[in-house]
Amino acid sequence: MPKMKTKKAAAKRFRPTKTGHFTRGQAFSRHLKSSKTAKRRRSLRGATMASEADEPAIKHMLPYS
Repeated sequence: MPKMKTKKAAAKRFRPTKTGHFTRGQAFSRHLKSSKTAKRRRSLRGATMASEADEPAIKHMLPYS
């Protein structure tokens, strides 16, 4: 059976955790920052967990993670 291919776009966006879940970067943090408060920009800085509803699709795109 041939090797399964990793979706490279998903590999750049999601990272697996030790428990089998996935982390992702925050949205709404790339531009138009002057209209956002400093508190909101700080909270967008870190990574967050991907939704549990999206995990089956992410696992399909990242078969070796």
